[in-house]
Amino acid sequence: MSDYTIELPLIPLRGMSIFPYMVLHFDVGREQSIKALEEAMINDQLVFLVSQKEAEISMPSTEDFYHVGTVAKIKQMLKLPGDTIRVLVEGISRGEITSFVQEDPFFVAEVEEKFDDKVATRQGKALMKTVLDSFEEYVEKNPKVSPEILVTLHEIEEPGRLSDTVAANVPLSPKENQELLEAFDSDQRLEILYRLLLEQIEVLEIENTINTRVKKQVNKVQKEYYLREQLKAIQKELGEDEGVVEEVEEYKKKLEELQLSDSISEKIHREIDRLLKLSPGSQESGVIRNYVDWVLNLPWNEETKDKLDLKKSAEILDEDHYGLEKVKERILEYLAIRQLSQTIKGPILCLVGPPGVGKTSIAKSIARSLNRKFVRMSLGGVRDEAEIRGHRRTYVGAIPGRIITSIREGKSRNPVFLFDEIDKIAGDFRGDPASALLEVLDPEQNKDFTDHYLEVPFDLSNVMFVTTANTAHTIPRALLDRMEVIRIAGYTEEEKTRIGQNYLIPKQIKEHGLKKTNLRIGEKALRDLINYYTREAGVRNLERQIANLCRKATRRIVEEDIKSVTITPGNLSRYLGKPLFRYDMINLKNEVGIVRGLAWTSVGGDTLSVEVTLMKGSGKLVLTGQLGDVMKESARAGISYIRSISDRYNIDPTFHEKKDIHIHIPEGATPKDGPSAGLAMATAVISALIDKPVYKDVAMTGEITLRGRALAIGGVKEKVLAAKRAGITKVILPEDNRKDLDEIPENVRKTLEFVFVEDMDTVLQHALVKDEEDEN
Repeated sequence: MSDYTIELPLIPLRGMSIFPYMVLHFDVGREQSIKALEEAMINDQLVFLVSQKEAEISMPSTEDFYHVGTVAKIKQMLKLPGDTIRVLVEGISRGEITSFVQEDPFFVAEVEEKFDDKVATRQGKALMKTVLDSFEEYVEKNPKVSPEILVTLHEIEEPGRLSDTVAANVPLSPKENQELLEAFDSDQRLEILYRLLLEQIEVLEIENTINTRVKKQVNKVQKEYYLREQLKAIQKELGEDEGVVEEVEEYKKKLEELQLSDSISEKIHREIDRLLKLSPGSQESGVIRNYVDWVLNLPWNEETKDKLDLKKSAEILDEDHYGLEKVKERILEYLAIRQLSQTIKGPILCLVGPPGVGKTSIAKSIARSLNRKFVRMSLGGVRDEAEIRGHRRTYVGAIPGRIITSIREGKSRNPVFLFDEIDKIAGDFRGDPASALLEVLDPEQNKDFTDHYLEVPFDLSNVMFVTTANTAHTIPRALLDRMEVIRIAGYTEEEKTRIGQNYLIPKQIKEHGLKKTNLRIGEKALRDLINYYTREAGVRNLERQIANLCRKATRRIVEEDIKSVTITPGNLSRYLGKPLFRYDMINLKNEVGIVRGLAWTSVGGDTLSVEVTLMKGSGKLVLTGQLGDVMKESARAGISYIRSISDRYNIDPTFHEKKDIHIHIPEGATPKDGPSAGLAMATAVISALIDKPVYKDVAMTGEITLRGRALAIGGVKEKVLAAKRAGITKVILPEDNRKDLDEIPENVRKTLEFVFVEDMDTVLQHALVKDEEDEN
């Protein structure tokens, strides 16, 4: 290889390369490149062509293009419209830039030309044969390359020229072309080219395999279409082509009978007419049939007639449920309004209460009292919006949402529709079902509810929606705003006893194949069962325990051949084992620093004992019993209040510096929180500080302020029932809770003394034992 240096104008090429012995035309539009062309034409028509590293750069610098390129001779120039010049060039030799002579107004570089050896070495001849064989295989697999090029290649004896000619006929990437250009040694260049050819052959084989497979599939589809058309023609000749026509006519007849609005009818008509244009066996035909069937089978005009008999409805509600007066009252109000006005929209009731109080069964009773169909949808754990509004028909296997599905199954457009566990609805990447429910549960919007699958509005305004939840706190605010919340408190012991006697025991006796005479459960035994074997707001576990007694009784009747079994408080543990729960009873005597507080839990009310002990120390306040942050703050507020009125009760004003105060609430494994223990904790601390006992039969609840005021609390009914159960005779409540006294059963109110207070002074008057009284 002999080299020498030459000074040439330079043109950077975008997205292309040129090899020696290669003739190529390209367009030149950049002013810099046009001036380089003009300079070349003035001299010896030679120009140095290099490839840009990034084709997007419009004004490249010396660092933006490769420094190895091709010395080329300009064979022809043609000026095109728009100041563009088309140039025909022929590659002469490789070249490498040694230095730049100028960069403006165009590039001029000093280029060292690289010439190949004319004679091939033994290794070169072997490489030439290998490359030729590979290129022949490439031509066989690529119909785009003319086989005539092989004749020309076999006549070439120079290894460098052969590699450049082959490379010019293979579609390589700019980087691969540059790799070949920079291989100055012809043997090395042939090795690189051989590797690239093998890669191209492998790609072609994969493409040919894919093309063959696709072609077979297309041929199969064409064949099936041809055969299907032949079958249609044969059926037509035989008079058997009336199946689809009859089906379409039947669809249209059903559509006319429904008497839908013009817009809906027009849309369904278009879908039905498409069936005539499609092959009966096509996938699209099946999708259309499924859609039309869904629309035509919806109860557009079918509805049940409400029973507007308030007395009969009240009897049904009382027959199914004991108590629950507020719920029954609301249903009867709705029926009364329907009797006077036929235009009222279906209300959305939200029954909020603990598990087991009968929320779901209330909805069934509502449907029975109204003579309506009942449909239910559980929302617990629902995360996909499509469960509510359905899928678009573009999805494979799409179906309507569960609202439209339930309406269709109910065969009525005005059922009682129950959304169960609405507080447990959730959302994720598939959408927010709660947001989709906003339209459904809005009486102003659900007249035109549109399911994604149906794409036509369906009137839900006549549906009576009922929702249930364990708590209203987790229901989205916008959703809660559309509903009328009816809170259902836990049942009292008296109510549970009546429910057990009148509903649960007869039901379980019947389900276990017994007769009324086979099993007797006394009232006292039933009360013990409620108090010591269940602890819940509802009656679900009570029913399970009654079922357990029925099983035990059935076994004894069969094994011992006896006629009846009687359950008493004395033999209850024989059947159910040791009691599972116990209730705190009042203390045996009046004690200093111990106050009975009242608490609300998810399974009803309970009493808790607030204990205070004073110790010598530095004024630390110790709070134990797994108290929450709110309860701890109430304790600190009570201590601050006591310090502010210490002179009023002859309390040492420096007690907070000399004594440590330990407040403890037993059952430390049970978390406790809330502000309603404020009065009880403050009373216990004052009792300990002035060494005066607290009445053993007094219980209290209420929040305390820094000024000693008693603020209202919730759960009064459950707390008072817990006090009655523990043997309390006097209950201290904040004055603002006087209105809640109506919720307490009359038989409980008669046995308790209620004291309503506005401040701590009144609390202490009723809680602390008087000096002249016997502390025991």
